[in-house]
Amino acid sequence: MLDPETLRLLTATRWALPVLALLSERSGARFAMIAARFGLSSHSLTRCLQHLRDAGWVVPNPGHGHPLRPEYVLTDAGRVVGWACERIMAARARLGLAAGDLPRWGLPVVAGIGEDWTRFGALQSRLAPVTPRALSLTLQTMIGHDLIARRLEDRFPPLPLYALTGRGQDLAGAMAG
Repeated sequence: MLDPETLRLLTATRWALPVLALLSERSGARFAMIAARFGLSSHSLTRCLQHLRDAGWVVPNPGHGHPLRPEYVLTDAGRVVGWACERIMAARARLGLAAGDLPRWGLPVVAGIGEDWTRFGALQSRLAPVTPRALSLTLQTMIGHDLIARRLEDRFPPLPLYALTGRGQDLAGAMAG
């Protein structure tokens, strides 16, 4: 399973996960090919690649070479995360989840829920620094995509509990490797 800090870094920018998966699949890629593949502006891709470089997962290809040589390659640490990104992207494709379907805290929530029913407060403390509003909106979105189930325990006051559905467990399994 990817550690919480790695998941936070992966979800800090919208395109980090797909770009890392692509670099892992192709053992590197050129800037123009990445931009064309995802329809990114050069500014967005530059920011994403800088974020990935700051995380220590991507480096510019050293030296001079052939024009078809990839401009960006994965570091050793980036290869490990890249393989996980490939699995996560494959699971997203199987589940029919587009790039915008999962909110920023979606993957950390799936990883943080665990095997059993979880209370909101326990989940929030596992995912610190998530705000209550961000967690609430993420849970609503994930429930809408049938990745998380919500149940109310009949007591006073009612206690909402959250757990992964079968689809959510598929996504969690992709993160576990």
